[in-house]
Amino acid sequence: MNIEQIRAYCLSKKAATEGFPFNGDTLVFKVAGKMFALAPLDKWEKGEASITLKCDPEYTLELREQYHSVYPGPYVSNKHWNTIDIYKGEFQPEFILELIDHSYEMVIKAMSKKLKDTFL
Repeated sequence: MNIEQIRAYCLSKKAATEGFPFNGDTLVFKVAGKMFALAPLDKWEKGEASITLKCDPEYTLELREQYHSVYPGPYVSNKHWNTIDIYKGEFQPEFILELIDHSYEMVIKAMSKKLKDTFL
């Protein structure tokens, strides 16, 4: 997968937005002001594509135990976030999209009922 495919998929999510709140290199995708994906563009340019996604704490550990390309993300809660090295080719694109879906759903799940209802 390339960054444009990731970007298009993230932005296809209801009410998803993109921006660079931290620096000019880290593309961040949010829903209702809450992050669900981070992509360090400087790494993509170097051929070291990765994405950091929110994850259920139990699933976070399961993924790290099962795959070498999944590890705690920098600058985020290691309990709730994983970084996935896409460039290593360990995952099919469909699995990456499933992980993005899971991340988006985790953010929606944590919202108030009133706000959540606008996304479901």
